[in-house]
This record gives sequence, structure tokens and C-alpha cells, in this order.
Amino acid sequence: MDWNSMDYSSPKVMGILNVTPDSFYDGGSYTTENAIQQRLEKMLDEGADIVDIGAYSSRPGAADVPEDEELNRLWKVLQIIKRDYPEVLVSIDTFRLSVIQKVFDRFGQVMVNDISGGNFDQKMIEFTAKTCLPYVCMHMQGMPQTMQQNPHYQNVVEEILAFFKKKIEEANKFNHKHFVIDPGFGFGKTVEQNYELMNRLDTFVSLGFPLLVGISRKSMIQKVLNCTADEALNGTTVLNTFALTKGANILRVHDVKEAKEVVKLFEKLN
Repeated sequence: MDWNSMDYSSPKVMGILNVTPDSFYDGGSYTTENAIQQRLEKMLDEGADIVDIGAYSSRPGAADVPEDEELNRLWKVLQIIKRDYPEVLVSIDTFRLSVIQKVFDRFGQVMVNDISGGNFDQKMIEFTAKTCLPYVCMHMQGMPQTMQQNPHYQNVVEEILAFFKKKIEEANKFNHKHFVIDPGFGFGKTVEQNYELMNRLDTFVSLGFPLLVGISRKSMIQKVLNCTADEALNGTTVLNTFALTKGANILRVHDVKEAKEVVKLFEKLN
């Protein structure tokens, strides 16, 4: 499969590979070549459709990362993929256009997973449209470092819906061929707002674009179940199942095997 033949009528699983020292769940776990290799092999053996590489932690309070450092972390993974897994569909979790331009020049076509939805770099949507790169437009209120200090909305669903309508207009202006939307669970939202979004996820399906959901082991699960990230797999599975019933097309997860099982059982029911 390549990006041009991607069919979202069957839900896809995006496996997370964080090569950061400080991500909220697996920070520091995949910094050596051997650890990265093992993680890639495990996710692909378990059936990951996409591998999402994060080299800049966006957890609340995370330190800023210089562009050179972000690129160095990415190259470490991309070199392994190019050498050993050339058929893998790769997503890059970044909001920096300069990073994507360099990755595109050296590695080729990747999905761009932009937590800022193009707000941190105004040319991101235009560039991905013109280079035919798949683009995930995520909603976030505020900045990663401060987004959870005081999230506020008059109506969380309607405001995020308006955000996406504006971004879709911009994408259509550049004739974007592969545009994906992500409500951004946990990014500038309270626990209550996250669950309101989850309950009304089908509202975003009505926009007519593939929908990505990323709730894997997040605090919206931990706070309700009074558990740690390590203990949040069961809650993740429950919410991933619910997200599929509401129209999610991509599940972004730390635990690929369990998510693929969710998809398989969901498709059996349907």
C-alpha cells in the first residue's frame, strides 16, 4: 500500500514511535538504534498501517527542542526505515515546515502530523498540498507548554468545528488531495471537554474528511479511572472502540496489537 491508494473505509492503526527523552508515556525508551529497531519490528509485526515518528514532545510543560536536535532524532529513525523497512508508510509528528522540507528532500513522501493545524507555520498546508503530502490537521488551544493551564470554550464542539471549516477552506484553495482532521484530545481541553468531543465525534465526520483519534493512555483516561499511563491500556481500548463507532478512520496508539484487535472485531460487527 502507498499513500495514493490509502482507503479509509477500513480503519487504520497508526503506531507511535517517540524518539524523545520526555514524552508522557514512553519518553527515553527509544533513543538507541537497537531500541528503535525493536520497536519498529514489533509495531510492524503487530500490523501497524502507519508509523508516526515524534521527535518533539508536546506534553504539557515539555521543554522546547531546537530544530537541529529534532532533525537529528528523526534521521536516526528514518535511516533505519529506509534501510530495513522501505515499504513502511511514515508519518512525522512536527509543526515545523522547515523540518518537513528537509525530510521530504532526503526521505521522500511522508504524512505530516501537525499538532498546530498549520497555525505555527502558515505555509504548512500550502506546502503539503503542492507536494501531495498527506496532512493531519489537529486542533490545539494555546501552546504545548501552557495548553492545559486554563482551557476555555463557549462551546468546545462548535468552536473546533469552525476551526476545521476554516482549515478545510484553506486546504481546498490549494487543492489538497489528502487532508485528515484530528480534534486534538488533551490538547488544550479539560477532561469534561475531551469526553464531550468524544461523544460528538460524528459531528466531525460530517465534514467529509478522514478522522484521526489519538487518546492512547492519555490523562483523560487516567483521571477518570484514577490510574497511571502504564495502567491505561484497558481504558484506551474502550475509547478506541467507541471512537470507531462514531466514525474514526485512524487510531493513533502506543499499543498496536490491541488496536488492531479492536478494528478486527469492529469490522466483524459491521
